[in-house]
Amino acid sequence: MKPDNIELRGRSISLVGLMGVGKSTIGRRLAKRLEMPVFDSDDEIEKASGRTVKGYFKEHGESAFRSGERRVIKRLLSDDPIILSTGGGAFIPAATRKVLQQNSITVWLKADFDTVMERVNRQRSKRPLLDVPDPEAAMRALMDARYPIYSKAHLVVPANATTHGVTVEKVVESLKAYYER
Repeated sequence: MKPDNIELRGRSISLVGLMGVGKSTIGRRLAKRLEMPVFDSDDEIEKASGRTVKGYFKEHGESAFRSGERRVIKRLLSDDPIILSTGGGAFIPAATRKVLQQNSITVWLKADFDTVMERVNRQRSKRPLLDVPDPEAAMRALMDARYPIYSKAHLVVPANATTHGVTVEKVVESLKAYYER
């Protein structure tokens, strides 16, 4: 039994959502709270490939990146339960989404446009999909395309402009409710 009487029944938890919603930070804090190991799929891809995500995109293209991402996620979710913070596009391809849905509880950290843009503007140089002349238009297009897909996650948790601690509490409460069904 984990803290707060959350019984995960041996399942991992995967955080999905757009870049900038706080998946990595929330993942680390949630892992500490639930006493579980944490992994970030982008970090693991960088370790495995020896390149940054942006460098991988540039050298091999998005299709090759997504294929490698799926392999890394499948490997991470094949062992003991973990908290997994995924890249913003990991949940989009059907094959990767299937791996995530079958091997973990997926939690969509959902934030509004202004919150996401404020957060990604701090680290735009690391965001290959925003390395374009009009990053705001690119983000709106990503939201329009991806939000309907993210909505297929097991749980949806608001991650708007609030503290990370508040968002972690919302995730914990959502997990409790999920298991009380």
